[in-house]
Amino acid sequence: MRYLVGIIMILSISVACKDEPKKTAAVSSAEVEKEEVSKPELLKEQPEDVETPEGMVWVSGVEFTMGARDDDPYALPREKPAHPVAVDGFFIDKTEVTNAEFREFVEATGYVTVAEREIEWEQIKKQLPPGTPKPHDSMLQPGSLIFRKEVESVNNLYDISQWWEWKIGANWRHPQGPGSSIEGKDDYPVVHVSTEDVKAYAQWKGRDLPTEAEWEAAAHGKMHGGIYTWGDEETPLIENANTWQGEFPVKNLPEDGYKYAAPVKSFPPNSLGIYDMAGNVWEFTKDNFDVAYYQNIAPAGLLVNPQGSPRFFNPENPYEKEKVIKGGSFLCNKSYCASYRVSARMGMTLDSGSDHVGFRTVKRVKK
Repeated sequence: MRYLVGIIMILSISVACKDEPKKTAAVSSAEVEKEEVSKPELLKEQPEDVETPEGMVWVSGVEFTMGARDDDPYALPREKPAHPVAVDGFFIDKTEVTNAEFREFVEATGYVTVAEREIEWEQIKKQLPPGTPKPHDSMLQPGSLIFRKEVESVNNLYDISQWWEWKIGANWRHPQGPGSSIEGKDDYPVVHVSTEDVKAYAQWKGRDLPTEAEWEAAAHGKMHGGIYTWGDEETPLIENANTWQGEFPVKNLPEDGYKYAAPVKSFPPNSLGIYDMAGNVWEFTKDNFDVAYYQNIAPAGLLVNPQGSPRFFNPENPYEKEKVIKGGSFLCNKSYCASYRVSARMGMTLDSGSDHVGFRTVKRVKK
């Protein structure tokens, strides 16, 4: 156990739902880039001379309320307060990027993911508390985090080391480590990818990652204001999302048909025809993770095409920079985090991946 805790501490990977820090620091209004307008002229309809890219769908420009509603029983402080935003129309992938799609990118470019590269201690220690001792070279091997499926009991839900394992040799080709394979899983979402990896893929496609505001606009679809992608009722969860049923993390009942990740399009799409915006795997966004961001921008009024916080801020992981991930995953359960809600947001370190984090891309249109 000391070995596992040490690896997780060394790599400072934030991959589980977490309680909100008790203290947050304020950011002055000058630090937050914002655009205040009363009636924004948004690009709403898809231009007639712009074709829909293959595998994508148009999200109309829209003004909506971003963040958790006051009556959401599972909302965390980092999701509040709800605030008005507006985004121009854009295209977004109908599904999470799959193994087959990512393989095409790798074969075309020769790209090597972060999880497959040799670990450089001199780079890692810059992100750790001063004086952190260097682990044995046998521990500093390429790999990634995987969920431990054999967990039988946990002492408390605050010690994530009980169900996460640093697995040498785990990467997008070998999701569970050496001996595992993605053969026959072309239509599963690619995992074990870092921010650097997903940006490289998006650039190759001539696309980008969605901002958090764009992601929420797409997740709501034509049903803005709902707690979930399908509305306000939690009851249809099993029919609409790949999540955890049973006691997390020791008892997994696949009542929704899947114990872990599922092929894309295994569950009904939202009102815009977009799949898996709730559950399956978390999805990277372009925004920096700042637990106090919503509080700091609340006085600004309507924000148009917000780009997120100018800083990284998470007191629970003070030595790492994190990006916002959205949507929850197959590990989400209401007894722990209920992150399959549209407003749910969490941080993921820039150089890290795991077996329950993936992504999708967007393509913006110039006005």
